[in-house]
Amino acid sequence: MSDGSLSLPARLCLLAWDTMGTEVSGAARIPQLVRAGALTELAQRGLLTDEDGIATPVDLDSDTGDPVLDGLLELVRESRPHRWRTWVTLRARFTLDAVREQLTAGGYLRAEKRRVLGVFPTVEYVLERGVVVEALRARARDVLLGPVPVSEVSERDAAVVALAAAAEPRTLLPGRDRDVPEERVEALAGRCGAAVPVLRTVVREVRTAMAAASVAD
Repeated sequence: MSDGSLSLPARLCLLAWDTMGTEVSGAARIPQLVRAGALTELAQRGLLTDEDGIATPVDLDSDTGDPVLDGLLELVRESRPHRWRTWVTLRARFTLDAVREQLTAGGYLRAEKRRVLGVFPTVEYVLERGVVVEALRARARDVLLGPVPVSEVSERDAAVVALAAAAEPRTLLPGRDRDVPEERVEALAGRCGAAVPVLRTVVREVRTAMAAASVAD
């Protein structure tokens, strides 16, 4: 998996990382954000479509070749029908865990086994390629704040930034300047081709999930 071929969920996972520290920003919110990225990419690829608000597989055979996306697609196929808002949160850690394993295999993260209280085994992930994250962040800031015209932004970049802005990751905007330009985000969402209706729905649900996570923090 090269830097240029990173999936939407992988990019969103890396963008949330604090390159000055050892943790992700807003960790409680990341599972929903990563899941939203996976849903959006499946819609962009034409493998999930919207039917009266229901996330619906287009067929039972197609796949992407990406284990994270295909794992979610299989889960949607095997489950009873759900609305997009349900899929943003339902078993979202399943997708996050798969993304982190994929990023570890690609050398972006390093997995360290530890024990909580000296008894319970757990795995902590450490960022290995901070330069890649900084490059992704610089690109995302240019897309969100300019000077890149919206008409020149790719569908993939537009989706990443629209979702990241919805989640308001603290590491996306520089310093204390975290006022999200809503008109720009809406325009970016409109750049996402066939996935536009799905992305707009998912962005709303991400914001709802983020608000709930903030209350729970």
